[in-house]
Amino acid sequence: MKNSKEHIRIDYWLAAIFLFTMAAIAFVNVLSRYLFHFSFAATEEITINLFVWLTVIGGGIAFERGGHLGMVTLYNVFPKGMKKFSILLSATLSSLLFIMVDFYMIKAIYNEIAQFQASSAALGIPVWIYYAGVPIFSVFVFIGVYREASHKIAELEREAEN
Repeated sequence: MKNSKEHIRIDYWLAAIFLFTMAAIAFVNVLSRYLFHFSFAATEEITINLFVWLTVIGGGIAFERGGHLGMVTLYNVFPKGMKKFSILLSATLSSLLFIMVDFYMIKAIYNEIAQFQASSAALGIPVWIYYAGVPIFSVFVFIGVYREASHKIAELEREAEN
């Protein structure tokens, strides 16, 4: 349900900015290769990491829109109580998955900072900076999971009233 006043969604803006940046970088790199027979090595590094971040943000948007895989046929035959339970179970399992992803990414970030101190090949940026985007942007995944679950539960409540 949309409000009469549209509010600014930072996840939408970040997704748009990342996608535009990736497209612009790829376009410039193609032109550079075609016109000057020269390729920028850093473009691949930036594009790949922006793609990972965009995927995490897009995952949150997809959760909110109900764009994840589900067993709708089975869900539709459930009674109301079972539907509510399955919504909560799905939200819990989805959140647990991303908690695990975040746990292992934070562990990898710690290892990069404390032990390996690796730098990226093209730009020489510490690798942990690229890794940090996953747990930071997974906040949008948790928000998307919450919004979708609360929306579906509210929908069930409205159906029960009618």
